Amino acid sequence: MAATQATLSALDPSKNSKNTFKLENTEKRDTLISIEKRYQAKWAEDGIFEVNAPSTSEVPLHSISAAELRAKQPKFFGTMAYPYMNGTLHAGHSFTVSKIEFTAGVARMQGRKALFPLGFHCTGMPIKACADKLVREVEMFGQEFEKCPENEVISGTAEADQNSTGSAPAAPTQAQTHEDVTKFTAKKSKAAAKAVKMKYQFQIMLALGIPLKEIHRFADPQYWLTFFPPLCKRDLTNFGARIDWRRSMVTTDANPYYDAFVRWQMNRLKELEKIKYGKRETIYSPKDGQPCMDHDRSEGEGIGPQKYTGIKLKVKEWAPKAEENLGTKIQNGANVYMVAATLRPETMYGQTCCFVGPKITYGVYQVNENDFFIISERAARNMAFQGIPDVFSKFGEYTKVADVIGSALVGTLVVAPLSLHKEGVRVLPMETVLASKGTGVVTSVPSDSPDDFATVTDLAKKPEFYGIQKEWAELEIFPIINTPSYGDLAAPTLVKQMKINSPKDTKQLTEAKGLAYKEGFYQGTMLVGEFKGQSVQVIKDKVHRSLIASGEAIEYWEPEGLIISRSGDECVVALMDQWYLNYGDDKAWKDQAIGWVQNGLNLYTAETKNGFMGVLNWLNKWACARTYGLGSKLPFDPKFLVESLSDSTIYNAYYTVAHLLHADIFGKEPGSLGVKAEQMTDEVWDYIFARRELEESTIKTSGINKTAIESMRREFEYWYPVDIRVSGKDLINNHLTFFLYIHLALFPPEYWPRSIRANGHLLLNGEKMSKHTGNFLTLDETVKKYGADASRIALADAGDGVEDANFEESVANSSILRLFTLKEWCEEMMKDSASLRSGPKDGFWDRLFENELNTLVLDARQHYEATLYKAALKSALYDFTSARDFYREATVAAGIGMHRDLVIRYIELQALLVTPIAPHWAEYIWLEVLKKPTTIQTQLFPVVQSSDPALTSAREYVRTTSSNITSAEAAQQKKKDKGKNVAFDPRRPKQLTIFAAASYPAWQEKYIDLLREYFDSVSLSVNDKDLNPKISKMGEMKKAMPFVQGLKKRLTSGESSSSVFERKLAFDECEVLGEMRSGLIRTTGCKDVQIVLVEEGGKKGSKVVGGKPGGEVVEGLPPNAESAVPGSPTFYFENVEA
Repeated sequence: MAATQATLSALDPSKNSKNTFKLENTEKRDTLISIEKRYQAKWAEDGIFEVNAPSTSEVPLHSISAAELRAKQPKFFGTMAYPYMNGTLHAGHSFTVSKIEFTAGVARMQGRKALFPLGFHCTGMPIKACADKLVREVEMFGQEFEKCPENEVISGTAEADQNSTGSAPAAPTQAQTHEDVTKFTAKKSKAAAKAVKMKYQFQIMLALGIPLKEIHRFADPQYWLTFFPPLCKRDLTNFGARIDWRRSMVTTDANPYYDAFVRWQMNRLKELEKIKYGKRETIYSPKDGQPCMDHDRSEGEGIGPQKYTGIKLKVKEWAPKAEENLGTKIQNGANVYMVAATLRPETMYGQTCCFVGPKITYGVYQVNENDFFIISERAARNMAFQGIPDVFSKFGEYTKVADVIGSALVGTLVVAPLSLHKEGVRVLPMETVLASKGTGVVTSVPSDSPDDFATVTDLAKKPEFYGIQKEWAELEIFPIINTPSYGDLAAPTLVKQMKINSPKDTKQLTEAKGLAYKEGFYQGTMLVGEFKGQSVQVIKDKVHRSLIASGEAIEYWEPEGLIISRSGDECVVALMDQWYLNYGDDKAWKDQAIGWVQNGLNLYTAETKNGFMGVLNWLNKWACARTYGLGSKLPFDPKFLVESLSDSTIYNAYYTVAHLLHADIFGKEPGSLGVKAEQMTDEVWDYIFARRELEESTIKTSGINKTAIESMRREFEYWYPVDIRVSGKDLINNHLTFFLYIHLALFPPEYWPRSIRANGHLLLNGEKMSKHTGNFLTLDETVKKYGADASRIALADAGDGVEDANFEESVANSSILRLFTLKEWCEEMMKDSASLRSGPKDGFWDRLFENELNTLVLDARQHYEATLYKAALKSALYDFTSARDFYREATVAAGIGMHRDLVIRYIELQALLVTPIAPHWAEYIWLEVLKKPTTIQTQLFPVVQSSDPALTSAREYVRTTSSNITSAEAAQQKKKDKGKNVAFDPRRPKQLTIFAAASYPAWQEKYIDLLREYFDSVSLSVNDKDLNPKISKMGEMKKAMPFVQGLKKRLTSGESSSSVFERKLAFDECEVLGEMRSGLIRTTGCKDVQIVLVEEGGKKGSKVVGGKPGGEVVEGLPPNAESAVPGSPTFYFENVEA
């Protein structure tokens, strides 16, 4: 048991989050969680989120069109990529969940029936591969892995401080600054600092938190399907997700109804010739004996096959060391080729040498009876699966006769096909050659490759150092391609222009390579050879084919990067007979998809749209079947299974009828219609999905009665199309594009997806989530730690774009206090509402508050409907509570207190506005504090009056003026504390005088006229392009531009253009200052606050009394009085006698 105990100790799941935030007091959180649990149970009991299409008894099928029904009874149908069931959900999953979850909540408040279903994805290799590993490990080590030796999982000791305590540092608390957890190193003694190797599957299961005694049960892949879906449902229910769980299912043939759905889909795609069979290059796992698609990989998702031209450089004369090593191992008269993989066959006319990595060990492989290739082991392995003519005749088998180090090959003379150096070129060393890229042999074209030119130049400078003869690196560099920007020798020109001095200038060389290739390919013209005078872009493939036809090259493929299958196998590219979806090759289908992306599909951001366009332009053929894993059998070739990215394209349609077909996720219990899985024929699915009309033969053959089959058709026609699909941006490369393609192929345009929202990945506390660093949270841990609503607020606050978002635990933690405090305040206000002010609510502060509430309601709704949840949270919660605070403080300072009706209205609006994001808190306030009769989940967005621009301007004026005054006072105190001279002592008795201008300065008139000329009153916009240069020419930019910007802000906010251009404020400034006076006395601690209306010139003015000008005339005003303009007062502090 030593190995399991060592693993448990080192990989205790609780340590995955050891460096996350630690809560010091949980009483408030626990109170909020108890509320959440209560309402989650109530919502489930009442079936609040279980929604159905209007029944055919309510609205007979086809009595009106499906579009008319959706218009009369608006609906929302949103989905996300169903999670894979090989573990529990983490905080990253919850970020994607939150986007569709918030959107569903908004849709309900718009008065739409809102459907958010979720299934459980189990198709593919991952579960089966893990289960098979456990089978082997149980056989090797016993049911509880007790026979696993400790040295199998312990890699030794690490250097550490002998005197350390052996414990990790405490996690940050509220008072501590977040540190870079990726730099954390546990301080343990040498004896304790043993590194545990994650060598076995049972260790991974322990790290997931699976009890040791349970792990052996996961050797049965079907057990995964029963274990993880309930946990997923539990975690999302605890999160407060508005999911209709009746419509859930597991994929694969474990659910016979879903299996029938997938088989129908594949049959119809084949009939439409979207699925084809034939030889094609595909990523392949030799160990698994089948194609390895994205979801089958533990590393390398999104990487595809890359085609090369394999140039056969025939050995003409061996270098002495190579002759010594290989002379007896290769038969006399045999042809030996060093095969170089190139992406630029058109440049082969310019070959001057061939590079090898001097430290790389190459293999000599017998590819047929008379021919041998010198290439890397990796390249030989790839070639063996590609059916290359006269190369490795048996699939997957390759014969190596010898090894040779690259340095031994240096100096070998080879014949380079197409090269203008007909006598041959030499093999030279190049340190940067990689055995993991191409064949490990690189042909050199210094005329058009900056890397090659820099290398041969360096070799020629130091021949003794490299062990070569100088002339080998100095063969003439012939011009082979003309380019407009870089002439006939692009590489030497770029190296000179960019001042590249050696092959070590990698950054500049990378840039130069890109410039040379782009210019040469798109604008280059051949100067030599069979295609002289023709465009490189046109003849590149012709050269490739010509070299292969002449026997001087082969077509070679390899993965674009490292791909590791779930079984731990490094994948190759294989030429195989296989079933594939004809993405990309079917031009009409591709054009249809591009057209929908460009003109029909809402993708929310330009980045997402560009991502789709890029994928649609490169995606080409996708293997849709495999022989290993879990899934549905391919109906027309049952020895194959449908692969995981091909059975998960249109399952959104299955959600519409799932609850009618089965009552459990496995389809063991029939649904409300009593339909059996075997009755779901392809013709039935066709009818349900509006692909054909109902025929008597369909009813007779299937045995499903007409009412039942029409009920399913109604559910589909009503809920489809998908209104929004939410997924991580990484799925644009495959799943989301497939989702689009298959919908367009199988459904009428009326049912094509309407929008796709791609989001970025989720960081945790500004760092990548990692169990290794302890910066990791599962969804379950997050909700237990912060509660559902506080977690949801932090997710809303995390961000909305396609860039990576950031879940800050400090936001979740502070949200606990915010929600708890706000809850208590609401309770207190309702309890003591009789003591609040009543009667007319038409005072200045009342009107200002009510108008701000209306403005924020409208702003929040606008942000919600644009799926901008961070902005919506700001308007709906942060700014909403700030508005309340301002009103409370202002009315207390004025001595009038808050108005009861406005307080109650605030509480109602606050509950409604946060419902999409914090539904539990909102429900509590709605039902238990406000004593409303029905759930808030069925309430609509509040209807409010449009905001009053005059009151909005007055509120902004109050905020700005108050802030300026308090900031100026604080600045004086700060100066005094530093021992500097100050105009007044803030701590001594003082008086504040505010100077308001009676009129605008005369110089501003010309800018008013200019702005009027360039303002569009229809679009409420200003033509800055023409306006700004004119202002600049008038020579007063420093004072004119801020003035003009202020006017523009007023115009674009909706304030009447007549009031702006006629030099009128939207409010009475003296009256507003009069209302502010008592509050300023309170906040500044002044003995008195005086308001003076300044006349033109700023030398004298009259006091404002009771908000009205005309009081005592005041002369000899301080200099800053002259700077006051309407809407922008100045002020003056002075000390007075106590």
